[in-house]
Amino acid sequence: MTAIIQAFGLVLDPYVLGVIFASAAFGLFVGAMPGLTATMATALLVPVTFFMAPVPALAAIVTATAMAIFAGDIPAAMLRMPGTPASAAYADESYEMAKKGQLELNLGVNLVYSALGGLFGVAVLILAAPALAELAINFSSFEYFWLACLGLMCAIMIGSNDPLKGFISLLLGLGVGCIGIDPAAGFPRFTFGNVDLMSGINFIPTMIGVFAVSELMRGAMAIDLHGLMVQDKVGALFRGLGQVSRRYWKNFLRGSMIGTLIGALPGAGADIAAWVSYAVSKRFSKEPEKFGTGHIEGVLDATSANNAAVGAAWIPALVFGIPGDSITAIVIGVLYMKGMNPGPTVFLQNPQFIYAVFIVFILANLLMLPLGYAAIRGARALLAVPKNVLIPTILMFCIVGSFAMTNSPYGIVLMLVFGVVGWLLEENGVPVAPLILGLVLGELLEQSFMTSMIKSDGSFLTFFARPIAGTLGVITLGVVAATAWGAWRRARAG
Repeated sequence: MTAIIQAFGLVLDPYVLGVIFASAAFGLFVGAMPGLTATMATALLVPVTFFMAPVPALAAIVTATAMAIFAGDIPAAMLRMPGTPASAAYADESYEMAKKGQLELNLGVNLVYSALGGLFGVAVLILAAPALAELAINFSSFEYFWLACLGLMCAIMIGSNDPLKGFISLLLGLGVGCIGIDPAAGFPRFTFGNVDLMSGINFIPTMIGVFAVSELMRGAMAIDLHGLMVQDKVGALFRGLGQVSRRYWKNFLRGSMIGTLIGALPGAGADIAAWVSYAVSKRFSKEPEKFGTGHIEGVLDATSANNAAVGAAWIPALVFGIPGDSITAIVIGVLYMKGMNPGPTVFLQNPQFIYAVFIVFILANLLMLPLGYAAIRGARALLAVPKNVLIPTILMFCIVGSFAMTNSPYGIVLMLVFGVVGWLLEENGVPVAPLILGLVLGELLEQSFMTSMIKSDGSFLTFFARPIAGTLGVITLGVVAATAWGAWRRARAG
């Protein structure tokens, strides 16, 4: 109870509340700009959080993420250009509704059910994370090894249409993570005599490059592409919302549960949650023929799912140190930067910070209603910002942030190199999320493996000796087998 009271005191501090409001405005702006992702918003915030205390730093990321996921729905409905990938699943549906004169109903449903879906995911986070932390406190290096393997394999299987390309991206991330000092022997690896490389590949400039700079390069190539805005002004947002709620309340519950389950899987995130929920909605709908013609049912399901996934993705990140998505991969870097090593011990050592995160999540989703309403009303001015002004400004922030992380040009070089790498990978259909997960989890994987091998005197059977470790090992090998079987069947069919 003392920790909860301390958490309220930390969140209700005027400075923290100011950070929350500023981050909300930033998240709404980035989310509403087609092509700029919620991950990019988070990556751009990291250099700013470097100078903050833990609570305002985490509050800034939580708030900006929640707002950006919702704000991606605005240009999807008005321009048929999803602001974030999480809105892509139902962008056509939203645009068709707008062309039929139902823009207000569409955006009203998006706003309200984004907030409700977010609160659903937060409720599961609050209930599940402490309970799982009590279980994880007894984990040894064997359990963490299998957990890291399971997280990486799930990221390949769930987060990519082509597991082979996902595996290539993962190996690239694990390889990059090997650069620097060997944690076991203390010997430099792949440094080629360069002093900067001896410190390893700094996580933050890499993240800014892969997610932000690659998006800027893609945006610069499509700088003259514009959508047709179907409606200049937005009227009454909440008219007809009661009728929709009475008819489709089961869809909200189903979408929120799907989003929460998928969000909690390592490497999945809000994008996949939205696609799966939209597909399930169409499969079980009484009117599947209406999907694609401007039908609210699929929109309600998917917008609930992608916002519920935001909170759920923090469950594996906080409890096990395993990123639930690319955003929580950044969060793990911020936690390490603030001296709060993610894992079950953080609930014992810094419980007030964890409770503060829970409170900020609730506050951010409640603030989404008034601030999201204001963003929708001012959407025309928001979407009118020319890209030839926006892109150089964001690039300047990327350069400053990357330099601040290393206090040397090394950070800028890393950012630019990985920006080009990220762009090349995505242009060739290779997902970048496994690369980042490989970089984040590589050290945990290597350290837990080396420690376990020393404990077991080189015996692999010991990895299955403990009950939880054995269960995780069997599940991981099952995922590997399922992935290989699916790839073999596709190759045979092709």
